[in-house]
Amino acid sequence: MRNWFHIFPNQTGISIYIWIIFCILPFYFIFRSSSSLEVVYGIVMTILFFASYRLSFLSKGWPVYVWVTVDICINIVMTLLYGYVYFSLFLAFFIGNIQHKAGFITLYVVHLVTTVGAITIGFFIKTTMFLNQIPFIIICILGVILLPFSMYNRIKREKLEGQLKDANEKISQLLVIEERQRIARDLHDTLGQKLSLIGLKSDLANKLIDTKPNAVKNELNDIRQTARTALKEVREMVADMKGIRLEDELVHIQQILDVAQIESDFIGAPKDIKTPLFVEHIVSMCLKEAVTNIVKHSNATHCRIVLKQCPDELVIQVEDNGIGIGQDKEFSGGHGITGMRERLEFVNGSLDIGASNGTTLTIRVPNVIQQAT
Repeated sequence: MRNWFHIFPNQTGISIYIWIIFCILPFYFIFRSSSSLEVVYGIVMTILFFASYRLSFLSKGWPVYVWVTVDICINIVMTLLYGYVYFSLFLAFFIGNIQHKAGFITLYVVHLVTTVGAITIGFFIKTTMFLNQIPFIIICILGVILLPFSMYNRIKREKLEGQLKDANEKISQLLVIEERQRIARDLHDTLGQKLSLIGLKSDLANKLIDTKPNAVKNELNDIRQTARTALKEVREMVADMKGIRLEDELVHIQQILDVAQIESDFIGAPKDIKTPLFVEHIVSMCLKEAVTNIVKHSNATHCRIVLKQCPDELVIQVEDNGIGIGQDKEFSGGHGITGMRERLEFVNGSLDIGASNGTTLTIRVPNVIQQAT
């Protein structure tokens, strides 16, 4: 259930001002009554409707169905006595918020049958009043038919998007943990063994310093060589940590697309791409940003990544079948695209964007960067 302050529906195709008019409009129908008793009765019914409508948002479990039943009954009374049929739109919106499938279908059928039945009877009781409202009544009936399914599917989609966001965050956390474990293993394998060897040789040299001076010199040479080897391996390990390998990044991208339920095609082998680690790191970051934009903004169902090692340049194309970059201002003018362009400037690269049945991003990095490096 949503909070009570969502009494005015969003994203239903109807402006909030129209909903406000629907809240005020029943008093117009009520005050047209000739009897003061009917006026008082109509005001009480209207207040009771909005009170129970709010309680339906606040409640959980079976009380929800009780308050909706009360609102359905009031909607029937208002339709038959005053010719006011528009409370049915509020009910249609609320029924769409019920995610329990059996409850949703039951309330939807009951609401649709009672609304159509009350309007049909109303045509015989207040013929003139209903004939004057025929266009609006038709719109109201269409809203009762379509609005619950629209709201039901939208809320379900929002829930899935929330689960997708949580899954992406969990994947990011797992990747961090995996990277920490890899660093711990590398440090143990690189430094642990070398430092243990240095410690043993130092102890041995200390024992032989008085009896075998020549053997001590050999041990000291071994300690110096082992220390240099350990330092070299540490530097290589740190250098690898500073850069992202394109092959590894493609694996992460595949995981992200799978979680987002986006089909993916990868053309070209990353092992055939011969670039310096620095260039590979920049290209990998740009590729990750492009795929992240697809997941967040494109509503695409398919993504295609093409790797080409041309004689003069490295070309990477990222294609999707989404809504197109021109229709998403956050995507087209946001920091993501700007950041990609700025990164590529470091290696004299470029970023081209095309929009045709989706979006195509083309990353180009000249090979002259490799030679200069």
